[in-house]
Amino acid sequence: MIVRHIDETKNTDKQVDSKTWTSYRFLLADDGMGFSMHETHIYPNTESHFWYKNHLEAVYCVGGDGEIEELENGKVHPIEPGTLYALDQHDDHKLRAGKDGLRLVCVFNPPVTGREVHDESGAYPAAS
Repeated sequence: MIVRHIDETKNTDKQVDSKTWTSYRFLLADDGMGFSMHETHIYPNTESHFWYKNHLEAVYCVGGDGEIEELENGKVHPIEPGTLYALDQHDDHKLRAGKDGLRLVCVFNPPVTGREVHDESGAYPAAS
């Protein structure tokens, strides 16, 4: 059984920081679950471009406010606590956080290792 508290991820290799977000990695590929699970904090009043060409992601909002824009068709969806979005088509998107930022629980398949870096298109590399 794996039991972890968010404080165990902070200031360790399970914490990944960027200009617009911090992600706390609860489960990673080496945990052997077949998916990874993170809590990601999107900083207030920021915009991030993501395009997970090699991963599927489901995201559940547990705090804050914002919106997601589907770049293929320009559709914009509000995000608030209780909202789930699933990138089931490897959707190219922009995520915008409002004045309170966003607190999101994210699940990736295949699981990430925790050390991936987004490339210029907003993607993580394919799992090896």
